[in-house]
Amino acid sequence: MPPRSRLPSRTLIALAIASTLFSATLAAAPTSTDHAATPAIDAPASTAAPTPAKKHRKNPNLLPEVDVTATVIDSSRLPSVTPLEARQPRAVVSGEAIRAMQSPIAAYTDVIALTPSVNDAEPNGSGMGNSTGLTIRGFSDGQFNLLMDGIPFGDANDFTHHSVNYLMAQDMGQISVDRGPGNASTLGYATFGGTVSMDSRDPSTKAGARVYGSAGSFDSYMLGGSLDTGTMQDLGGLRAYIDYRQLTTQGYLSGANLRRHNFFFKAIKPIGDHTQLTFASLVNTGTGSNAAIVGATSYPYVAINDGTGPTSNLPGQMQQFGKRYGLSNDPASQAYTGYNFDTVNTDMEYVRLTSDLDGLHIDNNLYTVSDYHRGWNGLDPNGGNLNYGTGNGPAGSTGDGTFPVGAGSTNGTYYGPGNVPGQNMYMLYRNWGDILRMSQDAGPGTLRYGVWFNKQLYHRYQIDEDATNHWAWNGPSREAAFAGSKKDRRIDGTFSTFQPYLEYDWNLTDALTLSGGVKYAWFKRHDVAEVQEKVGKPQDYSQTWSKALPALDLHYAISDSWSAYVQAAEGYLAPNENLYYVPDPGASAASVKPEQTTNYQMGTVWQGDDFNFTADVYAINFNNMVTKKKIAGITYFQNVGGVQYRGLELEGSYLIGDGLSVYANATYNKATQQSDNLQLVATPKYLGAVAVLWNHGPWNAALTAKYTGANYGDMGTDSSGRDIGIYRFKPNTITNFSVHYTLPDAVVLPAGSRLSLQVFNLADVRKLNVLSGYTAGNVPLFYATPGRSFMASFEIPVR
Repeated sequence: MPPRSRLPSRTLIALAIASTLFSATLAAAPTSTDHAATPAIDAPASTAAPTPAKKHRKNPNLLPEVDVTATVIDSSRLPSVTPLEARQPRAVVSGEAIRAMQSPIAAYTDVIALTPSVNDAEPNGSGMGNSTGLTIRGFSDGQFNLLMDGIPFGDANDFTHHSVNYLMAQDMGQISVDRGPGNASTLGYATFGGTVSMDSRDPSTKAGARVYGSAGSFDSYMLGGSLDTGTMQDLGGLRAYIDYRQLTTQGYLSGANLRRHNFFFKAIKPIGDHTQLTFASLVNTGTGSNAAIVGATSYPYVAINDGTGPTSNLPGQMQQFGKRYGLSNDPASQAYTGYNFDTVNTDMEYVRLTSDLDGLHIDNNLYTVSDYHRGWNGLDPNGGNLNYGTGNGPAGSTGDGTFPVGAGSTNGTYYGPGNVPGQNMYMLYRNWGDILRMSQDAGPGTLRYGVWFNKQLYHRYQIDEDATNHWAWNGPSREAAFAGSKKDRRIDGTFSTFQPYLEYDWNLTDALTLSGGVKYAWFKRHDVAEVQEKVGKPQDYSQTWSKALPALDLHYAISDSWSAYVQAAEGYLAPNENLYYVPDPGASAASVKPEQTTNYQMGTVWQGDDFNFTADVYAINFNNMVTKKKIAGITYFQNVGGVQYRGLELEGSYLIGDGLSVYANATYNKATQQSDNLQLVATPKYLGAVAVLWNHGPWNAALTAKYTGANYGDMGTDSSGRDIGIYRFKPNTITNFSVHYTLPDAVVLPAGSRLSLQVFNLADVRKLNVLSGYTAGNVPLFYATPGRSFMASFEIPVR
């Protein structure tokens, strides 16, 4: 068994002065340390922090944690804000909002779930496992960028992500979601369906420390501490921030435990008057069975999928063992928790130099990123035909009558018919790269240019083993074990990316800016495989893809409070490694063009003292959609048609008074396949969110609700052969509540200490919401919404 290892109002000026004076009166008993993130120097459009819409907007970097009830809406506490400077539909969630509404152990997927057009599922609970079914306008994980401090992340094979392996809520400065391919300077593997950008907190200029922790449902515990050095004049103005925490949880689903260690360090050092050096490091380790969860069977779909989405009267694992069933505790089962275990180690380090040299601005980021994923699993977890994974009946038997006849997986290995078959895998990759961005005034505007280069080295391995026999190879030799499965692999490869760009912001008037540019995207993948997946033989093959991607947008500042934009741009998706999983990858690659999108978007943004409103419409044409077809047991890939995306997105907030405000968004996302006009799977046409927010003195509270419309888990055919959606998921609304109290005076605990209570899924909704895949016998597996849970937290400043 593997080891576990712009112009300010007089009212707000007076309020700001009063707030500052109020803060000064508390100097003898300071509030919590100022950790808020500050915008990076000339950060790229896709990652820069939003500047206030007008100078009278509240700045979260200047106000203390203990609020004075204001007469203007505080955008920093809203679930999502679109800045006036936006040139495409964009949602920004501040660090303050993250810590006011999200679980202390939340991942970025939890944070963006309330923003327009985002759909997400967290089957094991917030921050307790990887997100599943995450989509933006119907684009799934792997079809959009993920950046951290401007650095692209993505798995080696398909650019998907392990959501619980990155920044935690305490270190998030802000998160933004760009719903579109961005401009020419938007870099990444998948400028196809949008960009999610996580920006880390900057070190505070004030020295301080804090201890924090949480305890909640499912035996969830977290304890951590952070230290800000403040500005150290003796070291030339150096300031640094360090944070470390540990998390343990049993998870909502049975057997889906997680132990996590997360470390973050960031230091900023000015060099002269015009240059700044930043160093940051993130190290994360996650171990447990949470990543190994594969879903469970559920009534009324406990039947072999024949393409028609059949129903049956058989109860599923969720009915037999409850909606919390994930893995079993029986060592005789392939679903045994002890046989399904993963460890993922992630790190990111970068050195960023920003400088202004006589009108030339330089921003260079040299970095390395790695993700080392090792795992063990049963060959077909939850695919047994007797007592739902707690045992196995003979092949073709009816078992105990709760699994389709002939669909159950049975035990048996090289070492014996009762031994439990399993797999051992690893996917290890490291990136080395550099992002250079430069800008300068040129004529009536600003010229921006730069280049991104990244080289990824990856190693992928999977082999059949005997879980019962101490994970011995399932055969007399390693070669024999490899030969026993078309899913096994041993691949060493590289994936190189080169993206230079050039764009110009032309100030036609003081209020009207036309921006245009082009980016050249070049990718090369090279596999050297001892055993290529699904081929079962050695393979040495490389392929390059490239495309020039233009972008054009027009931004109009109608007034200090009102702006509008229109954008046209192309998106591009780097090729997936699965194109190589055929005997002749050259023929496969020649028949498949990279997927790309052409995006047209227009919108408007209004930001007032007590009312914010954003609206946009979009039309996206997705070309060269890749599909697969199996011939004689071999999967081949080809381009067929595409998808049309059409939508409307609305977002607004209103200050009622006395610290009470409301927020809402509503989206209509139509994403239909051109071949049959069917809505894409896992893409609800209707999404929405509502929040009621209250901030008064030391108290702040939030009641949020996320609505997800009906959608389908997969495509099938009816009796006449017509395409249909199958496995329908009903509309779903999840409501959460958070309340926080910050001590204005020292009472047992120091002033500035914060106590919090959060309740997730108030109504205890437990509907099916994601098709997770199929068993080896082609029986569908599902996830359901995790039930009601609680989290109590504290944060104590240390002086």
